[in-house]
Amino acid sequence: MLHTIADLALRRARLLLVLAAVAVVAMAALGFGAFGKLLGGGFDDPKAPSSRAQTLINEKFGGDTNLVLLVRADGSAAGGLSSSAVEARGRSVTEGLQHEATVSNVVSYWDAKSPRMVSTDGSEALVLAHVKGTDSEVGDRAKVLLERYAGNRGGVSVTSGGVAGVTNDVTSQVSKDLATAEMIAIPLTLILLVLAFGSFVAALLPLVIGLIAILGTFAELFVIGSLTDVSVFSINLTTALGLGLGIDYALLLVSRFREQLAAGAAVPDALRTTVTTAGRTIVFSAATVAAALAALLVFPQFFLRSFAYAGIGVVAIAVLGALFVVPPLLAVLGHRVNKGRLPWASAVRRADAPFWGRLAGTVMRRPALTALPVLAVLLLAASPLLGVTFGTPDERVLPESAAARQVATALREDFRANDTGSVQVVTEGGVQPGALSTYAQRLSRLDGVVRVDASSGTYTKGQAQPAGPASAALGRSDAQRIEVVSAFTPKSGDAQDLVREIRALPGPSGTTTLVGGDDARLVDSKHSIGIRLPLAAGLIAVTTFVLLFLFTGSVVQPLRALLLNAVSLSASVGVMVWIFQDGHLASLLGFTPQPLDTSMTVLLFCVTFGLSMDYEVFVTSRMKELHDAGADRSTVVTQGLARTGRIVSMAAGLLAVSFFAFGTSSISFLQMFGIGSGLAIVIDAVAVRGILVPAAMRVLGDRAWYAPPLLRRLHGRVGLAEAPEVKQPAGV
Repeated sequence: MLHTIADLALRRARLLLVLAAVAVVAMAALGFGAFGKLLGGGFDDPKAPSSRAQTLINEKFGGDTNLVLLVRADGSAAGGLSSSAVEARGRSVTEGLQHEATVSNVVSYWDAKSPRMVSTDGSEALVLAHVKGTDSEVGDRAKVLLERYAGNRGGVSVTSGGVAGVTNDVTSQVSKDLATAEMIAIPLTLILLVLAFGSFVAALLPLVIGLIAILGTFAELFVIGSLTDVSVFSINLTTALGLGLGIDYALLLVSRFREQLAAGAAVPDALRTTVTTAGRTIVFSAATVAAALAALLVFPQFFLRSFAYAGIGVVAIAVLGALFVVPPLLAVLGHRVNKGRLPWASAVRRADAPFWGRLAGTVMRRPALTALPVLAVLLLAASPLLGVTFGTPDERVLPESAAARQVATALREDFRANDTGSVQVVTEGGVQPGALSTYAQRLSRLDGVVRVDASSGTYTKGQAQPAGPASAALGRSDAQRIEVVSAFTPKSGDAQDLVREIRALPGPSGTTTLVGGDDARLVDSKHSIGIRLPLAAGLIAVTTFVLLFLFTGSVVQPLRALLLNAVSLSASVGVMVWIFQDGHLASLLGFTPQPLDTSMTVLLFCVTFGLSMDYEVFVTSRMKELHDAGADRSTVVTQGLARTGRIVSMAAGLLAVSFFAFGTSSISFLQMFGIGSGLAIVIDAVAVRGILVPAAMRVLGDRAWYAPPLLRRLHGRVGLAEAPEVKQPAGV
């Protein structure tokens, strides 16, 4: 097949380029519509008990509080909450929200005069509301509402918080941070590309493939987004991975083509060799990356599934671009691919990188002395994983200056009880008053429970108080809603244990109880991801093993690759635990230490595993070529690394820059993903490919290429290898 592609590129180069240009225009026209199809949220399992509880609350009780407005007077409004200016502003906000079609369940201090809705020092009061709609709609609607009602006016400030406020602040901050990251990454990438290729013309080719991959994936997301839910955050992976793989694949093709030209090959022969060797490497590399990202499809959260849609799409389109656009471009350019050479271009164009060959030779001579210290450092870096804890994003991912973060701090420190973080218990079906009262009393006796509110009354330590005016809103003939307020820190271990205790407590006879709220969503999210994680990891391991076996014909090479990748990824995630959970470098990076975000950690693992296997295939491809040509063990490793070391290090450096740029973000989970991905790429390219792979190959010896006879015969039949082109003698 690859021979056919090479011949087509030589015979119909301009036609292929014209067709590619038409396809790019069509993809761009279709792809720009993707932004209107993508959604926010998607972090919850729709079938989890907490999600079902939230649906029931929305349908039967008008939704729970997801917008918190904190009203306070500044120094110019004398009299605090009792001043006419503050009361006028508070009532204006309350009445305005009550007339909004997108808002329900508005409760205000100025209506209820509840002591729970005023701070302990009497300087702040609350307006609570529910913004209707899906996660994406809540974010969009909250932005409009906050433009109308939040801010400082007439000496009275209104600050937004709650889930809707956090969503608004995160979305706004992410947009700013991504723009900053791109302003850093793109110029650096362009400079590094020129330095890497030593030629302005050659440096432009990766950008062409990156652009095709990005636009093509946007078009794919438009189609998929029209059929199912797709997260708006998939755009970020599309741009980063599209540019990164475009660089990787074009770098491999152009480097091999220039190597062949430098060796004296004619352009047609150089192109055929490039496509049949580097092209095969790209196909297998793409398959391993796609397999790692496809594992995200096992999770029910559409946030994670969206990255599978985007990742698989960008990989497939990058491969098509690399195989059907770069070869005709090289055919047209020929030796002009080296135009615009920089003074050191001759060094860059060398077929080998002596440094990497010498490093491999040193490791091969002294594998224990060189590899064991590196392995020890990586295991030490991985050790924080022993104490890892996981959570879900909340206001703490924001900087302390963010409005939603300030409101959450005020609720926690200045108010007697934070009702907005209560555990929500909903019954599917009606409940008799006596049974409801008995159940609520039992809930109120659980450790850490401050108060239980139900339609039958308020309960504290088993003691009932008469039902107030607001209690009626908690009851219906076909459902009951019970709010459990605790003294525990939200999302703490104690708060999660309370959710489990409530679920273990039998509900009123003849009904089913569902437990919701932020703490319940955290419990369900960890369970939903954790129970499927072994399946995802198993699928990644099996598909990677099969692909590397088909690529190498060995059963040892896939096992060696999986083991070394597990070590490097464990080290990378361990460092993220040390930084973002344990709080080291918190003052430097400006974040609040907290448990690692469950979804982002899974995403980090899948993306970096795929990219690690990308570089694994790059290195192994040259080693296999040399091994199949009959080279000795030492030459296979030293020359294999010498021929690929520069490509892998350049590709990794360019891709790491894009990820490290996210470290400038003010959102901690973006910082974690960017720094973690960049670090994993650097560790893999330098420590694993440069030292651990040669050491493993030295220890394994000829067994590195072992396969049982049955599998050798199987590989001979189904192994995806390009047979050398055989030229027929003249006259035949």
